[in-house]
Amino acid sequence: MKGEYPIRMLCELLKVSHSGYYRWCQLRPSARQREDAAIAAKVAAAHRASRGTYGAPRILVDLQEGGTRTSKRRCARLMREQGLQGKKKHRRKPRTTDSRHSKPVAENIIALRPDPTGPNQCWLTDITFIQTAEGWLYLAAILDLWSRRIVGWSCGATLHASLVLAALHDALKRRNPPKGLLHHSDRGSQYVDEDYIKALIAAGIERSMSRAGNCYDNAAMESFWSTLKSDTGLDESIPASRRHAELAVFDYIETFYNTTRRHSSLGQISPVAFENKQKLNDIKAA
Repeated sequence: MKGEYPIRMLCELLKVSHSGYYRWCQLRPSARQREDAAIAAKVAAAHRASRGTYGAPRILVDLQEGGTRTSKRRCARLMREQGLQGKKKHRRKPRTTDSRHSKPVAENIIALRPDPTGPNQCWLTDITFIQTAEGWLYLAAILDLWSRRIVGWSCGATLHASLVLAALHDALKRRNPPKGLLHHSDRGSQYVDEDYIKALIAAGIERSMSRAGNCYDNAAMESFWSTLKSDTGLDESIPASRRHAELAVFDYIETFYNTTRRHSSLGQISPVAFENKQKLNDIKAA
């Protein structure tokens, strides 16, 4: 209507001052500001969906997959303006490895092999600890190096070999891997336990162990520990009981990390999505 009639005339008909109208025009949000507000709402929703763990790179992928086109810089700015930030990893290595034993250890085979090209070719395993009000809770987990998926895990109040054996049985039950799978661990006493070695042999699994004093052979596993503790807040808060801590671990691994959390080394998709994508590609190629 303002394109057909003078602004002054319209203001007089509506009984508003034309100076007030112009001030209102200047106060109205610009198209850019309105777009920022809409994207900011989507950024906040993506951050909530990630349990408050995602930074701008992962949130940007969420937005793009949802059809929202924006830049990483803009996404980061909108996060800052809302006081949102991703979880930062705390780089610390718990001491759960006791290699002061006289039992023979396996060679470091993983260092001589090419990177895996599919699932169940190479598993990494390790133990970490979680502080609770009842005392330490120990967590053993097994990670598929190709997809970064946690394929087996177990919690316990002690560092007995039964802890890692339970995690191994969990992984074997879930994955039923073919013979020839490589199993890599540190030189901890749990991994040279007679019952543990028997279970590996029975499943046709080949053993590999890190070099003495070298944690980088198991870097992907160490990275997972850092991610788990940072994302769940277990590196800062103390659960009331071991049971509370175990439930937090279950919720994180089974309902978020494996199925949802974007992984930078997998092209910003989750381990399950990465495996499913490969299965689909294999079907198409067949």
